Amino acid sequence: MRGKEVFYPIGWDDNGLATERRVQNYFHVRCDPSLPYEPSFVPPASPGPDQVPVSRRNFVELCERLTDLDEQSFEEVWRRLGLSVDWSTMYRTIGADSRAISQRAFLRDLARGDAYLAEAPTLWDVTFRTAVAQAEVEDREVTGAYHRIAFRAPDGGAVPVATTRPELLPACVALVARPDDERYTGLFGTTVRTPLFGVEVPVLAHHLADPGKGTGIAMVCTFGDAADVTWWRELGLPTRPATGPDGRFLACPPAAITSRAGRGAYRQLAGETAVAARQRITGLLRSAGDLLGEPEPVRHAVNFYEKGSQPLEIITSQQWYLRNGGRDPQLAQALLTRGREIDWHPAHMRVRYENWVNGLNSDWLVSRQRFFGVPIPVWYPLDAEGRPRYQEPIIPPDASLPVDPMADTPPGYQAAQRGQPGGFAGDPDVLDTWATSSLTPQIAARWTIDGDLPARVLPMDLRPQAHEIIRTWLFYTLLRSHARDGTLPWRHVAISGWVLDPDRKKMSKSAGNVVTPMDSLREHGSDAVRYWAASGRLGVDVAFDPAQLKVGRRLAIKILNASRFVLSLSGPGPLDPPGEPLDAAMLGRLAQVIGQCTASFEDYDHAGALAAVEDFFWFFCDDYLELVKDRAYGDRGDGPARSARAALRLALSVVLRLFAPFLPFVTEEVWSWWAEGSVHRAAWPEPAEALTSRGTTGDWDGALDAASRAIAAIRGAKSGARVSMRAPVRELEVSARRDHLDALMAVLPDIQAAGRVEHTELRFCDQPEPVYRVTL
Repeated sequence: MRGKEVFYPIGWDDNGLATERRVQNYFHVRCDPSLPYEPSFVPPASPGPDQVPVSRRNFVELCERLTDLDEQSFEEVWRRLGLSVDWSTMYRTIGADSRAISQRAFLRDLARGDAYLAEAPTLWDVTFRTAVAQAEVEDREVTGAYHRIAFRAPDGGAVPVATTRPELLPACVALVARPDDERYTGLFGTTVRTPLFGVEVPVLAHHLADPGKGTGIAMVCTFGDAADVTWWRELGLPTRPATGPDGRFLACPPAAITSRAGRGAYRQLAGETAVAARQRITGLLRSAGDLLGEPEPVRHAVNFYEKGSQPLEIITSQQWYLRNGGRDPQLAQALLTRGREIDWHPAHMRVRYENWVNGLNSDWLVSRQRFFGVPIPVWYPLDAEGRPRYQEPIIPPDASLPVDPMADTPPGYQAAQRGQPGGFAGDPDVLDTWATSSLTPQIAARWTIDGDLPARVLPMDLRPQAHEIIRTWLFYTLLRSHARDGTLPWRHVAISGWVLDPDRKKMSKSAGNVVTPMDSLREHGSDAVRYWAASGRLGVDVAFDPAQLKVGRRLAIKILNASRFVLSLSGPGPLDPPGEPLDAAMLGRLAQVIGQCTASFEDYDHAGALAAVEDFFWFFCDDYLELVKDRAYGDRGDGPARSARAALRLALSVVLRLFAPFLPFVTEEVWSWWAEGSVHRAAWPEPAEALTSRGTTGDWDGALDAASRAIAAIRGAKSGARVSMRAPVRELEVSARRDHLDALMAVLPDIQAAGRVEHTELRFCDQPEPVYRVTL
């Protein structure tokens, strides 16, 4: 409508753990990569108590099958809602082009040194058995207990240590206290012995130890939490893993546990979950006299994967990372600078981005031990003993992308060499779904595939998204664009809030308060739903409100009815420019509304634009239409009638275009009754379009106000007397200042006709507000 061609793509984010979990529950299957592919596999029609194991390829096919169905449902909603996306640009994050672009970007990151493979402590979800990134972690308060346990000092005395995770004693590698903590300065540089397991561990000083927490001295285990990782890295401590990827204690104890008693104690933990091991070791400590008092209940925050149900563990594993500034202050500063180059709407949302960048403490872990996703596009040569040489990855030719290393053969090898000494092994992991979603500008622009489109649309203008994924989608997209070619992915970001339930609580399936859009669309109509949604301002959560939907539907119906009336008055042929004072005044106000709506849109305030045009429309219907109705019918002659009709037609044209972005269906319907083409291709109105020679200076604004006050007073009197609005008024008496009386005189014939006023008395007075007296 502003004369630009808009590139507005639509895409589906298919891959990821959420999709896999939905497929598992929907088809009642689980993936077992060791199983062979079954081309004729059919999911169970009547699921039993256990999920059916299927091969990786069968599982991926079921994921694709279900996402196809889900996408059809989503597309039906978006089309019914009237999103003005270009459906010819539709893409899928798991589609062939998306996989090729994602893999190509990863390989270029690898060539630049921004992607690297490392064995390190990683946050691990034991339910999904995959590593997760910092951005996918959330804190949840859980009930735990402080256990005070006695380590033994060189002189045999007890060193009390408070911990909520006593089960990690087998993985203990040190005790740490703050350097200036006088309680422990005598122990620094010595060793103490762990209870039950009898392992000598050093007592060390570190500034991150909190003297006010517990007993002031902390047990360092590999690994209990992020602090353990920091101490392990900075103090050069050994690694003694005790738990495996399934969250259960390993069958064999750490090598440091050598005593018969210690290994016997560990056997009672082997194979147990963290919760069961905690209970068991508490009993062992109590029996050995090493539990000092009883556990003290406590509520504390624990890390969870955002889609997980069990606390995260930290295990050592080999993973792929992308540099993100978490360990590079220079890169972090560059990303902060990039964030300030973007126009944020609302502006305060930039603080969330900066807080995230400043809080990063690790690089972005992008490999996932899952199945439905973009495969990491590398193979590894196997040595003579069949061990992968991870530091010598085999890279596929660019033209062969996308590839699946678990199914495809690398260049220079035969398929029979897979898994054989001297042969190769494919990387079994997939990329984090955000590693692909972070490239949505490039995917939509068909980067490296379409030679012309990327140059025309990149960088894009606007990223619309919600606030909770600033740390993921927004940050990752900016990071990838900056790392790739030192540019921004877009110039503006529009941050929305959440839709809350009517009680302003977050919607969730577990709470049973989810409202899906299709029922509302069917019941109230698309324009009504859009009206409610567009009333919400950027950055603000919006409560689902059926009452607002009814208001939107009433507005749409009023547009239909008012348009029928206006168009019924307009005769054939061109109309003269409006010349009557009231008409010019109405159009003058409309010109101001055009300016307000345009300025609000340019300031990314769609709710302000909607409020401005809606306020004018109800004035137009409630006041102006009633005031000029008789004149438009010709009761005062042809000239005044033609002026009213021209003003009504012009106002209708402008109002329909102002409403079009919000209420696309009703405005398109009315537009089709009398105008060529689509209202959504019509020119956005300019203020000058609504101004007439008599309304350009706003001289008649007072007349419009006077007319509105008079007709409101007349209506109020008739309503109070419970008589018809068409009942006559014997006398209208107005007491006001001279300027108000002069304005009233200019529009008095319209007031008298609309109110059925038989006689009008105008009286001068100095009081600031006019007084209207109506005699029926």
